[in-house]
Amino acid sequence: MHLTMRILVVSLAGLVAVITFMAIGHTTRPQETVKASPPQVEKTPPVDGDYNRPPKLKFDPDDYFFRFDKLEEAYRAPGEYTHRLDGETYGFNSLSFIITKTQPNGGPNLHVHDMEEAHVLLEGTAEYRIGDKTFTADAPYVVKVPAGTPHTFINAGTKPFNLVAVFASKKLGSKRLGPNPLVRAAPKK
Repeated sequence: MHLTMRILVVSLAGLVAVITFMAIGHTTRPQETVKASPPQVEKTPPVDGDYNRPPKLKFDPDDYFFRFDKLEEAYRAPGEYTHRLDGETYGFNSLSFIITKTQPNGGPNLHVHDMEEAHVLLEGTAEYRIGDKTFTADAPYVVKVPAGTPHTFINAGTKPFNLVAVFASKKLGSKRLGPNPLVRAAPKK
């Protein structure tokens, strides 16, 4: 074969490969594109203290994504707003999630879970107490919390952060053990 004929055959083969890839990609994409907008989180702590609120919008457990306004919302003093996804309610077989917006010097009470947990933080700094160990972790990181181990954390930075807690269970559950021992008292005026 002449050189031009070889170039034409290679070019046609490449074009067929691109068209095939595009056709396969097109048929596997969802028919509807839905944009998930970021959640609106309260900026100041509520006056009445801790709360739990049901989802603002209805959802279908067969959906593939859940906006935060379809998740339970909670606030824990001092300064931790959360969105909770109890796995079995949302169609997960073995996962649950808590997504936080944690203010500086804020964090959950000392507590324990029956299942293991992992924390993912992409930006910020947290101080942890896990069992009898206390340490500080600078993002990005993943922290392991063994099942049955008392634990808590605080935002040790100067800006709010979003932490994702992942649970190896379709059902969330925890037992509060007491106040967060890492929270520092506010300076007196």
